[in-house]
Amino acid sequence: YLDTLIGTGYRTDAKELEKLLEYKDNEEVLKNIEKIKYNNKCTFAKYLYNKFGIIVDPTTRFDVQAKRLHEYKRQLLNVLKIIALITDLEEDPMRDVTPQTYIFAAKAASTYYIAKDIIHLINCISKEIQNRPEIRSKVNVVFVEDYNVTTAEVLMPASEVSEQISLAGKEASGTGNMKFMINGAITYGTLDGANVEINEQVGDENMFLFGMHTNEVNEMWKHGYNSQYYYNNNYIIKRVLDRLDRGFNGQSFSNIKHYLLDQYPVADPYMCLADFDSYMHVYYEMDKAYKNRTLWNQMSLVNIAKSGIFSADRSIKEYANNIWQLQVLDPKTKK
Repeated sequence: YLDTLIGTGYRTDAKELEKLLEYKDNEEVLKNIEKIKYNNKCTFAKYLYNKFGIIVDPTTRFDVQAKRLHEYKRQLLNVLKIIALITDLEEDPMRDVTPQTYIFAAKAASTYYIAKDIIHLINCISKEIQNRPEIRSKVNVVFVEDYNVTTAEVLMPASEVSEQISLAGKEASGTGNMKFMINGAITYGTLDGANVEINEQVGDENMFLFGMHTNEVNEMWKHGYNSQYYYNNNYIIKRVLDRLDRGFNGQSFSNIKHYLLDQYPVADPYMCLADFDSYMHVYYEMDKAYKNRTLWNQMSLVNIAKSGIFSADRSIKEYANNIWQLQVLDPKTKK
């Protein structure tokens, strides 16, 4: 579709993707982008069913966190949000919730016990939801095992929300967010790693930023971070963590609650609870934007159009000029 709109020059010069911005207010183009995204969601749904027997509804919003399972990448913060949504639905099954599917794809080192506990929690939530259709129709959770490039090739084009939620100052770079961006997913994350450069390209209005900045994280460590404070002074956080005690699919996760509140020498070392309020606040902003289909498709278009800066050609050229001080040779004269 890009070829029909802006030609094929972007294939060798990624900056030409910016020509797409001419179509930002073109309703037909925006509808076609949405249609392509939906078809990609259907393709991924078929892939999941054929490979794993997992059923997902492609008409739901696909919210994806695909990256190595690690504490600093904070899959656990995402899970706490999902538990908050589930507890809301348990209290009020008729609550107005945008139907959404949370997709986790990750690997973890075999001896990384906390990571394994988080994977276990995600899978138990997923299994419980499968047995509760009143919740599954609004919130579904999938953990994609054996995550690899083949899976990424069908998952990333199907993604609508890209969760990039590491604690500020902990993500050295990150490239997954760039791949989601060029496929038209909207970044929902902290101002960290390559999210900073994405923000420089698309602006605050075309992504969803939340949480502390690096200097604020450093200040909090300096003055002391006390996760118990959030548990004792925030009803929603208390309700979510107490729900871990009760557990999912017949399995209590008091160990995760202990990790967040009591673990020695530092509980909640990546400050999930400190960023939780901001994360939830921006979630509702994102949800509101998603319901405005024209706005959402415009945001998607802008992200695609501005992703050219992440081209490997641009990166290598900057290395050659700024670091290696190499001169460009004329291919004919070799001079």
